[in-house]
Amino acid sequence: MESPKYNRIKAILAEKGTSNNHLAHELGVNINTVSKWCTNKIQPSIETLFAIAKVLDVDVRELLVSTR
Repeated sequence: MESPKYNRIKAILAEKGTSNNHLAHELGVNINTVSKWCTNKIQPSIETLFAIAKVLDVDVRELLVSTR
């Protein structure tokens, strides 16, 4: 069963032309953690979402799937 989509981290990484490895390195987290975020198996904390947005130079709202 596919996980519900809560974040757009994978899509933003693709749009920015960067990799899971780069994001993991910049945040100081394990590559497996980033992979799980990208597949929506787990979700980053609010604080981590803001850190991801900073690394990827996007508004934090772009990282979330809209509820509308």
